[in-house]
Amino acid sequence: MKIDAHHHFWKYDPKEYGWINENMKAIRRDFLVPELTAALGSAGVDGAISVQARQTLEETRWLLEIASREKIIRGVVGWVDLASPNVDSQLARFASNRKLRGVRHVLQEEPADQLMDDPKFNAGVARLRNYGLVYDVLIFERHLKQALRFIDRHPGQIFVLDHVAKPRIREHVLGDWVTGIREFARRPNTYCKVSGMVTEADWRHWKPADLKPYIATVMEAFTPKRLMFGSDWPVALVASDYKRWHDTVAAEVAMLSRQEQDRFWSGTATEAYSLP
Repeated sequence: MKIDAHHHFWKYDPKEYGWINENMKAIRRDFLVPELTAALGSAGVDGAISVQARQTLEETRWLLEIASREKIIRGVVGWVDLASPNVDSQLARFASNRKLRGVRHVLQEEPADQLMDDPKFNAGVARLRNYGLVYDVLIFERHLKQALRFIDRHPGQIFVLDHVAKPRIREHVLGDWVTGIREFARRPNTYCKVSGMVTEADWRHWKPADLKPYIATVMEAFTPKRLMFGSDWPVALVASDYKRWHDTVAAEVAMLSRQEQDRFWSGTATEAYSLP
């Protein structure tokens, strides 16, 4: 069993997806179930977790509708307004669907240190445990210190770090990222996705060797017990097709035991998100 713990659906609209710039023409189109099925099939991946790409309740509803009829979608990480006084009603409405397994806010696009310290936002995050929901942490390397302060406010909440905190792979910089990742992994309520790395590398010229020290760092810090595979498809298509990314990661985890590989490919995601 292999699960892709991080992919996106969208019906492309330049106004709704303004972050898809001129350099990302490869993904300026619709990506729906048929496209995902083909991508997963190219690498022998059995299912996926759909993650929000827009910060709207409408998208969360849409993703859950897709998940309710498509077995390939194992779970959804949606969006709710965590800073809203109505956050409980939003959570109750969506969490009645068992496929909702987590919530995410695009912290990397915010003054992230301010939002992660915001009392209203933290009050919303504190409500997630009541619904058995994970919080996905989307940040850049520069936000790791603030993120540590943020997760320490919620010791009973499960956090999943997306895209290994987006290190400076293009510049071949490790430094502070390694320190931050090791600190993050010391928190037992945290997991990490090996995902979204090729878009932080040189899109046209990256090599597996460029990614190797970053994968080795998270493998040592989190161990396969708290590490999971993800693609960040279709965003990753600006730098790699699905199979190339899958095969690059597979080569890095091939030295693990069979049990450790099972954890990495599906067991960790199943545990972290309590997948049905």
